[in-house]
Amino acid sequence: MIQATHYLPIATTCVSFAFAYILFRHWNRKRSAPYLLWWAIGVLMFGIGTTTEAIHALFGWNEINLKAWYIAGALFGAFPLAQGTVYLLFKKKVADIMAALLTTYCVLAALFIALSPIDTTAITGELTGKVLAWKWVRAFSPVPNTYGLIFLVGGAVWSAIQYTRKQHTGNRVLGNWLIALGGLLPGIGGTFTRLGYVEALFVTEFFGMLLIWGGYRAMLSAPSPSIHPAQQQVHG
Repeated sequence: MIQATHYLPIATTCVSFAFAYILFRHWNRKRSAPYLLWWAIGVLMFGIGTTTEAIHALFGWNEINLKAWYIAGALFGAFPLAQGTVYLLFKKKVADIMAALLTTYCVLAALFIALSPIDTTAITGELTGKVLAWKWVRAFSPVPNTYGLIFLVGGAVWSAIQYTRKQHTGNRVLGNWLIALGGLLPGIGGTFTRLGYVEALFVTEFFGMLLIWGGYRAMLSAPSPSIHPAQQQVHG
């Protein structure tokens, strides 16, 4: 039976695409800021993932949509957002190498997932990677998700602590804590999904994206300078 929470991805999709548009516009004004481009791509991919969830809620289970959901969420859900933070924490050359390696890894993993047959005996009508007949392809997802946890969540926590030490308080501290929490929530929802509670993912995705957007807005309004050289160079 379809529950009300199954329609929540429709709202999350609208929020994500609106936020992605704002980020792309921000990057268009500051083309020398690759972190903005990666954040915009990350939010767009997040929105594509929730779009597949919305399609599932409206039209039911479909193999192509299931694979698109798994690729967008399990592989590209957190990695591009985290990569944006990598460009703030590391020198551009190092960040470029990391971006190339993770992108290649995720594209290859996506190809294997797309080619995997479906185990029809495992179809329950829910969105789950358990229906992929090549069970080994599910082993690809921990790498980009761990990458996201370390650099999106961990990077925001590290930045919040540094801002607290230097500025004690303010919107940059608040913004980074909001981003850290927003980045953590979908990961928690993903854990519940593996346990069979996909509805938890829909809720955490919605509030996670709202928190990340709130964090972005908080830092935009911060009068204090950024501690990251990459942002200082573009007057971020």
